[in-house]
Amino acid sequence: MEDPEPMLYNHAADLKPRGALRMASRRPSAGERRCLRAAASLLLGTVTGYFVAALITTSTSQQQLCPHADALRADNATLPPEELIHANLQGLHNSSKSLLFVGVMTAQKYLDTRAKAVYDTWGRELPGRMAFFSSGTSETNLSIPLVALPGVDDSYPPQKKSFLMLKYMHEHFGEHFEWFLRADDDVYVRPDRLETFLRSIDSRKPQFIGQAGRGSQEEFGLLSLEFDENFCMGGPGVLMSRATLAKVAPHVSYCLRNLYTTHEDVELGRCVQKFAGIPCTWSYEMQTILYHNSSGSQAFTGRLKYKEVHRAITLHPVKQHKHLYRVHNYMRSLKIGDLQQRSLSLLRDIGHMSALLGETAPSESEKFSPANVMSLAPSLMKYKPKNVTDVIPWEFFTNALYSDKNSNPRRRMELPLREGLDDVVREVMEMTNAFSRQRGRILDFKEVLYGYHHVNPIAGQELVLDMQLVYRKYRGRKMTIPVRRHTYLQRAFTGIAVRETVDGKDPPVVKEVETNSGDFNSIAGGVLGPAYALMHQPEQHMTPNPARDKLITFLVPLSGRLKTFHRFISLYEEICILGRQATALVLVLFPSDEVKETVALVRSIQRRHPSAAISILPVFVPFARGMALQLGAAHVQTHNEDTILFFVDVDIVFTAASLQRIRLNTIKGKSVYFPIVFSEFDPNIVHGNTTESRSRNHFLINENTGYWRNYGFGIASAYPSDLNLVGGFNTAIKGWGKEDVDLFDKFVKSKISVFRAADPGLVHVFHMVECDTSLDPPQFAMCQGTRANTYGGNFQLSRILDAHPEILQMASKSREPTAS
Repeated sequence: MEDPEPMLYNHAADLKPRGALRMASRRPSAGERRCLRAAASLLLGTVTGYFVAALITTSTSQQQLCPHADALRADNATLPPEELIHANLQGLHNSSKSLLFVGVMTAQKYLDTRAKAVYDTWGRELPGRMAFFSSGTSETNLSIPLVALPGVDDSYPPQKKSFLMLKYMHEHFGEHFEWFLRADDDVYVRPDRLETFLRSIDSRKPQFIGQAGRGSQEEFGLLSLEFDENFCMGGPGVLMSRATLAKVAPHVSYCLRNLYTTHEDVELGRCVQKFAGIPCTWSYEMQTILYHNSSGSQAFTGRLKYKEVHRAITLHPVKQHKHLYRVHNYMRSLKIGDLQQRSLSLLRDIGHMSALLGETAPSESEKFSPANVMSLAPSLMKYKPKNVTDVIPWEFFTNALYSDKNSNPRRRMELPLREGLDDVVREVMEMTNAFSRQRGRILDFKEVLYGYHHVNPIAGQELVLDMQLVYRKYRGRKMTIPVRRHTYLQRAFTGIAVRETVDGKDPPVVKEVETNSGDFNSIAGGVLGPAYALMHQPEQHMTPNPARDKLITFLVPLSGRLKTFHRFISLYEEICILGRQATALVLVLFPSDEVKETVALVRSIQRRHPSAAISILPVFVPFARGMALQLGAAHVQTHNEDTILFFVDVDIVFTAASLQRIRLNTIKGKSVYFPIVFSEFDPNIVHGNTTESRSRNHFLINENTGYWRNYGFGIASAYPSDLNLVGGFNTAIKGWGKEDVDLFDKFVKSKISVFRAADPGLVHVFHMVECDTSLDPPQFAMCQGTRANTYGGNFQLSRILDAHPEILQMASKSREPTAS
């Protein structure tokens, strides 16, 4: 989903651009059309070049954005760390890569963590070069540009390290770069924004830029600062122009001999004031540009979607080096969003130009193609329903969400919608205030009073918001006024991108080769045996497919229920055996009156399909689902650890497509799959007491025939090693229920990710749920709840109550207080 685009900030009846309306009043002349065609051709070439450049950006970004990245490759890969900094300096003069040199203060203990993280993330995208400055004894095996400063240790505060770093930068790079950044190893910098910021300032003049400070309240008067003196706080970063560094660097020794405090940044500010004659920038804006979070070690470890992060050029402190990669990935996602928005705008320009040139309108089949829809200007009228049933209803929200399509018409706003709304508001306010400095005013967001939203499957998410804002004018006659504004928004869908992966990795390129039965025999292992391999060997010249060829072992606990098992085993025969699926079946059989018939049914399948990998694991204790699945998993693991365990019940019907989703979503050591199963309502209530109606609509999936078991976790798939990692099923849980929730909680708390999605290929067929009164109270309550849910939905309930109003009368009487 793309960034929102504000269409109009006041009530409006016409959403079309006025220019388009004026141009549409007459057909362009021949000369005008030639000019327009030329402009359209130029625009099309620009877009084409833009997309081609975007495709190769990933592979060339380091070469384009970081000139010293070349020194880390090929011929220069063996250079000592300090020589990496000086490689190819002559080619930088007056180039676009000579803007900035960054000196990062670090220590020996952080070279392999923070320093490496800085160099791997924002350090590779600088419009210049970077070096890490540490103690004189520091060394590393990593290919990072390291300068070990003689006579310097890693003690804190780092006054000597800071001043000698500035001296080193001046002596070796003073003539090669316009700007110099003094940074810590726990700061994150956005190089693109920093470049834009620095190119707007004259580097020929002495500049000392940072977040100005005069010390904390406790330190006030103790830092030996005059009334008009300040310093640049070191944490978020300090910028110096070439002219400033040239005036300060020769006097580093004097400044080190005349230290008044233990604060490195205070002493640097004092030195700059004395020898360059300038203070740190007195600018309130620096608090947002060079952003310091006072949360300490917890800074930037949680949610990143807030305005301070989006506005900032530097973020400080990022104490944990792993979070530096996380912040970098988030910033790259923002950049991707910006690029998508630019491409969307160019597509709209092409569409507008095509319309002006009088090109043929798209056919009915092309009208709703992604390219044509994206080329349309933002409008709430992109989709025009042909009849009443095609109308997309709007959901209304204030403090709660109101919907006529949900079973709960008034409910709390879901987290994804609330977070998406926060994103929309933030981006709208950023665009609204984009030119606030030039206009001398700003609009501050206060709250969303109410709004409407729906998702148009063709155009994207559409919103109408009524927002309470505060208008602040700070130029000329100052004023603060509360205002309300209507905003019409459309978050456009972009094109669909598909990337095929196998177990989270790109699939290997495999040539077509002849295979033999041994290939599948190795996959099958002891569970399937040679007979399975003979029957399921690939066709000649068939390309192996790692995702398709994953073995799935069904683990089915069973006690009685012969009729239901007959349906299940027949479906298994049709889809898995005759459909040549790589599967095996382990039936964990408990005592019942139907054991002989069940075994006979399995034997008949085995006689018809001797190579079918079907086995029975007898258990001679009362039924316990958790115990059954754990015993079955242990049995399978002794024969083959490289199989997917599919925990399933005989009530489930499945499709070949659902098996493929199990293979794709179950990744060894990474992911387990807990599909959301569709559960069928009682067919006699849904379709009436007619066999014909029930059979015709048996597995019709909609809100009237059943419901999605969002809180059901009994059907799952995992590898044996991952099951063992979390401790497996709790075998102390007896009978029905609760063992699945326990296993789900274990996976959620583990390093294995849990993937959940509605799977239309897995349907729980209705059967009357029998709840054993001997169950523990929590299990019995869960069983009773499941039984109530399977009767029918709101539609069936309202139909029954409408036909039998006496039910409500009886319920009302039962609630009336009785006379004492």
